[in-house]
Amino acid sequence: MKKKTKRPGRVDNGPLVGEQILATMSQESASADASVEAAFSEVVNLIRAARQRAAQVVNTEVIDLYWRIGQYLHHKIEADGWAKGTVVQLAAYIAKRGFSSQNLWRMRQFFEAYPAATKLSSLVRVLPWTHNLIILAQTKRADEREFYLRLAAQQCWGKRELERQIRLAAFEAAVLTPPKLSPAVREIHGDAAADYFKDAYALEFLGLPPDHTEADLHRGLLGQLRAFLIELGRDFCFVGSEFPVQVGGRDFALDLLFFHRGLNCLVAIELKVDRFEPEHLGKLNFYLEALDRDARKPHENPAIGLLLCASKDSEVVEYALSRTLSPALVAQYQTQLPDKRLLAAKLHEFYALNAPPLMPSGGTQTRRKKKGGET
Repeated sequence: MKKKTKRPGRVDNGPLVGEQILATMSQESASADASVEAAFSEVVNLIRAARQRAAQVVNTEVIDLYWRIGQYLHHKIEADGWAKGTVVQLAAYIAKRGFSSQNLWRMRQFFEAYPAATKLSSLVRVLPWTHNLIILAQTKRADEREFYLRLAAQQCWGKRELERQIRLAAFEAAVLTPPKLSPAVREIHGDAAADYFKDAYALEFLGLPPDHTEADLHRGLLGQLRAFLIELGRDFCFVGSEFPVQVGGRDFALDLLFFHRGLNCLVAIELKVDRFEPEHLGKLNFYLEALDRDARKPHENPAIGLLLCASKDSEVVEYALSRTLSPALVAQYQTQLPDKRLLAAKLHEFYALNAPPLMPSGGTQTRRKKKGGET
């Protein structure tokens, strides 16, 4: 009986070949699905973008309508002597269209706050009506309204975040305590860099106890990363936590690393749960040098460092930053909401001290003469 012989060159892999074929088919199917999904996503993005543009057009028309109704009421009240009762009658007449007398009075107030010739008239048409009402009701000065209008539009704040920023007295803080930047930051990015940072960051959403540790702060920021990113600003993008830095065979860990799209650079954040000390800058400068040498892309600007401390003395910070060659800044974090009334009082005092002296019609400052011709 003859033995069965295998043909030359033939390898009997049996089930193994079948598994390889199935794996290949699965990979090809997954690749095809990914390609189809990417193509479909483009269509979804087109639809989403068109809806956003349509919503913005509708919002602009609605805000413009409310402004024109407010203008009409203003002129009728001023010129024709319309009283409150007439406005109530008008509200009843158009009640089916969703307008109440209270809404009509708000529209009049809206027009009076933003006349056509002001630079704010275009800004108010970007934000929803609810945002405009919040700013109108909770702010007093024109420059304060402009501050919140611009930031709400730039940062795409929702209603709750806008109300939070007003409670935080963000305007008062921006005027009274601008961010402390090193000369290197201004040299690289110009004065506009100050618009992207704050002197103090509100972290009340963490709910930290008074005796919290650095680990508590670090863990809390990671757990509330979305809220922290909103507080930092829209252009900040999270890169990593305890970012590894290796220098000279030694390993180090940077607390938090972000990327800023507007400044096109990495932003290193070091956390300190105590008072700022000048020696803290040394470690931060070390991290910035390591990032620029080993992590920075060729098209990116030099990294910026942010020391986030529990407290700081402004004069000590100024001295410490004046001679540093690294692009760095020092800020403090707040675990509770600030006293807005106290900040408002300080702001009033600030405006009073910086108000220009009264000038006579001739354009020169004069002082009253005393008896005998003395001045």
